[in-house]
Amino acid sequence: MNFFSLSVASPFTRKAPGFYLLLSVFILSPSFVLADAVKGLEIAKERKARDIGWQDSTASMEMILKNASGDTANRLMRMKSLEVANDGDKGLTVFDEPRDVKGTAFLSHSHTQGADDQWLYLPALKRVKRISSRNKSGPFMGSEFAYEDLTSFELEKYDFNYVRDEAIDGVSLFVVEQKPHDKKSGYKRQVVWLDKDEYRPHKVEFYDRKNALLKTLTFQNYELYLDKYWRAHTLEMINHQTGKSTTLKTMNIKFQTGLEENDFNKNILKRIK
Repeated sequence: MNFFSLSVASPFTRKAPGFYLLLSVFILSPSFVLADAVKGLEIAKERKARDIGWQDSTASMEMILKNASGDTANRLMRMKSLEVANDGDKGLTVFDEPRDVKGTAFLSHSHTQGADDQWLYLPALKRVKRISSRNKSGPFMGSEFAYEDLTSFELEKYDFNYVRDEAIDGVSLFVVEQKPHDKKSGYKRQVVWLDKDEYRPHKVEFYDRKNALLKTLTFQNYELYLDKYWRAHTLEMINHQTGKSTTLKTMNIKFQTGLEENDFNKNILKRIK
């Protein structure tokens, strides 16, 4: 019930004379913010609109895994991405180093409606494994990124709420909460910090199904491509519950290289070199 709509004749107002004092505190207090679904969706739409039209891209990546003791392990990958009209994007990641993961390939077909399609090719077994919906909250290749973190941002997957404005290191930011529609998601909600100038994500907090803070993802070292598309070259995911972290460093990004749908067919996974 919306307490602003309570009538004067309501039994609640007759029995609680302090109601108006409490209400005035809520309205006047600068720390009290009512979530705004309309504004939240508007911000999310603008974020999406600013990243349309890039067509396809390729990149090299380094994955740095760090355990709770501070020990690290490095992996090198190649990544291809394809923008798909009226649906989610497609992505292909191939591991080149170290030797024990060389040839492993991950293919993702994001969707605006329904579950995403994801497959993992394991060269040691010489077979393609489909990632089921119930396993998409699991860790990707031992990292702090879940399989569901590796899909494109699609408006249809969430309910949005604008929470507040915030400034960090002199940068003005929107703070937006997004709640996944997928009941099998590992997250109850996510809180996203977006800068007001370019609508780029600067930080995301991930809350588990019990609504406890699970992970924080930060975006750093943004660069502009094609005079329109911003890409963060460093992503760091910290797991607050395990003390582990994963850093992704992106290099050699190229756009509009001529990739096509056939380059993202699951049947090519076994032939990738």
